[in-house]
This record gives sequence, structure tokens and C-alpha cells, in this order.
Amino acid sequence: MSNSPNGITNTAHATRGGVEEHVSFHMFFDSWIVEQNHHLQKLVSASKEWGGGGGGVAFDVSGRSVLIPVVEQVVHHYEHYYKTKSMWAKKDILSMFSPTWTHSLEKAFMWVGGWRPATAIHLLYSKCGLQLEAAFEGDYLPRGLNTGDLGDLSHSQMVRVDELHKSTLWEEKMITEKLAKQQETIADSSMVGLTTELMIRVEEHDHDQQVVVDAALASKEKGLVVILQMADDLRLKTLKGLILILTPIQGVHFLIAAAELHLKIHEWGKNRDASRNHRRHHHTASTTTTNK
Repeated sequence: MSNSPNGITNTAHATRGGVEEHVSFHMFFDSWIVEQNHHLQKLVSASKEWGGGGGGVAFDVSGRSVLIPVVEQVVHHYEHYYKTKSMWAKKDILSMFSPTWTHSLEKAFMWVGGWRPATAIHLLYSKCGLQLEAAFEGDYLPRGLNTGDLGDLSHSQMVRVDELHKSTLWEEKMITEKLAKQQETIADSSMVGLTTELMIRVEEHDHDQQVVVDAALASKEKGLVVILQMADDLRLKTLKGLILILTPIQGVHFLIAAAELHLKIHEWGKNRDASRNHRRHHHTASTTTTNK
């Protein structure tokens, strides 16, 4: 991890002058997620200082001057992630579709090497409903006053979010179809012919066969790189689209929800995998002891 308070030094080192050989994307991700937690603390502090109460303080000049840079820093953090991911994808695209830096729970909900873009909009809807419900249950929403959080989305904002949702779903569909076509190429005539040929040429050394296989797979891997880039571009585009629709304090609340969800899913996945591995190890040890 980084020696700096916010973890930026290590991540910057990972991508300075391009991708360095001795730094893996797994290491970068571990550093990046530590930074995400630091950004989360800043977002929470900002929401408490400028988003409390039903007054207009969240929207005055001084509040905006504080909130906007905080939001921009977090968006830049996401941009940095996808820029680095793009560089590593060109080096090892297969690892991006089966990442070692995520856990079973996260992998089960992945779409084209990451989170499904429309999930961000579902997150917004969920948080909007929860904050609106909390406002009425807590009886802190006097008539004519606003909370300023996601429970206070205007009609025009909801219309824009709905439009973004529809366009995002359409682009998701296009990318999903492109991935399906790319996956089908694993069984095209060139691959089937190659497998038959190599089954016959069993006398060749494994290294010689691997050279032929790598050459045959190269174009297919390049196709996956393009599709992953499209998916990541849509993820970032959706995130930025939502931020543009929201007020600064709403953007803060949304980014808090996004970070909390990501960090907790990652933590839960890690803990569940560790627990399952512990049970498996205990079962294996017990079986071995019983058989002795």
C-alpha cells in the first residue's frame, strides 16, 4: 500500500510513464480501493457540513465552492481507475474478465468485466426512496422546505434520469450483443480446424503448439479489449451523466452510496470466500484424520 495518507503515491507510481512491469493491476486495485475509502470519508464530512437540515445552505456560493471540488476529485478517481484498467487490459485482457482482485460475490454480479452501468441508476432510485422515506418518518421536512439530498429530486431531474436510464439500457444491449458475437468466435471454423490439426500433431512439443494457439487467439483477445473498453466507457459515462443531473450536495450523497455499496460488497465477498475456504480446509483436515 501507499505510504501517503490518502494512498495516491502508490497508485501514481503504478501508472507513471505507462504501466510498469513490476506493478500488477491487482496491486493497483488494492491501493485504489484504499483511496476510495479515504474519498468516502471526505464525502461524508462534506455531507454533514453542508447537507444537514432543510435550509438552503447546501446551495449557497460557499457550499458549492466546497462540494464541487470534492465531487470532482471522486470522479477523477474513477477516471484514473478506468485509464489504468484500459492500459492493463491491452497487456492481459483475460484477467479482466476473470479478475483475481474480486471475490465470488462480486464476480456473480459482473457484466463485461465490471459493474452493469444501469446499476448506478438503480442505486440512485433506491437511495432516493430511502432518503425521502427517512425525511417523512423523521418528521424533519417542514412544508415548503427542501432536504437537498436525493430524496429531493425535482420532476425535471427525474425526467433526465429516466432518459439516461433508457439510453444506458440501449447501449448495454448493444455491448452485450457484441460480446455474444465475440464469444461465438471461439467455435468458428479456424478454431475448430486448429483443434483438429493439433490433435493430430501430438508429436510436437507443447511450446510449439502454444505458439500456434497464441497466434490464433490474438485477434479474439483484441476483440475483447475493444468490447471491455466500450463497457468501461459506458460505466464512466453513466456515472458522469448522473453527476451532471444532480446538484452538488445530491452528487455527494450519490457518491457516498456508490462507495459504500462497492466497499461493502467487496468486504462481504472477501469474508464469505474466507469462511468457505476455512470450512473446506477444516473438512479436508477432518477427512484426512479419519482416514488414518
